[in-house]
Amino acid sequence: MDIKRYGVEGGTGSGGSHMPFSRAVSADGWLYVSGQVPMVDGEVIDGGIVPQTHQAIRNVLAILTEAGYGPEHIVRCGVWLDDARDFASFNKIFKEYFGANPPARACVQSSMVVDCKVEIDCIAFKR
Repeated sequence: MDIKRYGVEGGTGSGGSHMPFSRAVSADGWLYVSGQVPMVDGEVIDGGIVPQTHQAIRNVLAILTEAGYGPEHIVRCGVWLDDARDFASFNKIFKEYFGANPPARACVQSSMVVDCKVEIDCIAFKR
């Protein structure tokens, strides 16, 4: 089995702290992307669910691109929303990115570890 880890050398979290996990791991065509929050340079961006959803998805897509995958390769996403009332707004943005190739998805309301509105992870596959 061929396993490759992305981002172990220096992923940063809130306040520049080192995160003790890979941004993604590939194994035999599968790519597991760690949960992405709406951070840029180690800080959560300002704004509500709309800009934060765009940024979290962009962060997921950047990792996919780094690993040689695209959004069409995503087979499942996990989504955590801080506020269930954001579900409709989140879905509108999610559809902009994945409407042509919608993955399977789970979405739950959950308290966040960092001060943000959304977190997204995914599993992708390609031969």
